Amino acid sequence: MDKMLLPTTNADGLPVVPMNEEQKYIFDLKGWISLPGLLSEEQLEPVCAHQMKFLYERDSLPKEERDNHGGPSQILLDHPAVVGVLNEILSHQSLATEACYGFRFDHTYTSHRRAGHDNFRPHGGSGFFNFSGSSHLYQMQQGRVHAGLTRVVWELNEVEKGDGGTMFLSGSHKAAFPRPTELCERDSALWETYSCPAGSVVIFTEALCHTGTRWTNETRDRLSLFTCYNTVNAKWGKACPPPEVIASMPPKRQTLFRGVWHGMRDVPGINKYYDEANTGRFA
Repeated sequence: MDKMLLPTTNADGLPVVPMNEEQKYIFDLKGWISLPGLLSEEQLEPVCAHQMKFLYERDSLPKEERDNHGGPSQILLDHPAVVGVLNEILSHQSLATEACYGFRFDHTYTSHRRAGHDNFRPHGGSGFFNFSGSSHLYQMQQGRVHAGLTRVVWELNEVEKGDGGTMFLSGSHKAAFPRPTELCERDSALWETYSCPAGSVVIFTEALCHTGTRWTNETRDRLSLFTCYNTVNAKWGKACPPPEVIASMPPKRQTLFRGVWHGMRDVPGINKYYDEANTGRFA
């Protein structure tokens, strides 16, 4: 992959952290990877406070912060390690420059789950065989992959073994056969999951079979931000942050929200910019 076309810093000027060879292999093999402990306690505290206010006291926030990725939480959108992964598995190089990401924001939601909350619903898988319009696809060439719709999960509280983090049927993004129901029971040995400190990221292709499950920790809630990214000329979810939120972001971060197109008789004639007329926001 020609890294010269991809941004080397994020919107805050921090150096992008490229995927290493081990991470690339694991992601292709399993369909997911975890990146533990990316946020310091100093970064994490205002993000957690913002997420809880967004969920339960939204009207108390200024308009430019009334979004999952508003205010202090906007740093999660293009964290250097996240950009490094998305540069490798998702970026459309012809639509990337040092000032513009080669991928775009798709949709997001914040999950706050207390002990006993259950979300066991296996879905996805066999994405290597999906048609491209579904976005839930996984493509491969020798030494390169493209993950289509990609999910980035920020675990804002610690997740210990057995707590109930997201579960994955590793490798199912390339499965050729239908998934037997009995293999996806909750106690199946095929499910894999993770443990991680607060401020960690789990990244997976939506082409992979995955599910939530019952949260069991009675002393610590699960607080997670589930954000999807897509190619610049595709969008699966309808949501987009309000204009006031996007306007508060640095220019490079704003390019995550440009309109869903590639190239046509526009000026400029290729989608490497964001402005008020070129936005992915739906009316």
